Amino acid sequence: MKPRIGTNQFGGESVTYEGIGSTKKWERIESYGPKFVENIVQAISRDILCYAMKTLRHCFIVGHVHDELIIECDPRIDLKAVCEQMGRSPDWMPDILLRADGYETDFYKKD
Repeated sequence: MKPRIGTNQFGGESVTYEGIGSTKKWERIESYGPKFVENIVQAISRDILCYAMKTLRHCFIVGHVHDELIIECDPRIDLKAVCEQMGRSPDWMPDILLRADGYETDFYKKD
């Protein structure tokens, strides 16, 4: 909230904004470029995962953990076909190269 260019702890320029700090009170918080890049990458990754969920809407998606989808389906469903669908590039980002891996298990576990 209320972003502006301010002075960082080292005396250089940085973006600052108002937010809840470590004291659990509103204060001016300093930020920096890599933090913005990380947030942008995470936001785009979330959008790509949502697109993958739409392409797999015919599947019974029971959850997702970060970049994984948890799908319950008939064992005869081809895992390779599911991975191909999940790796499709969205229309709004056609040049991105995506690939999905998967595994089959009777219960969820981190691969």
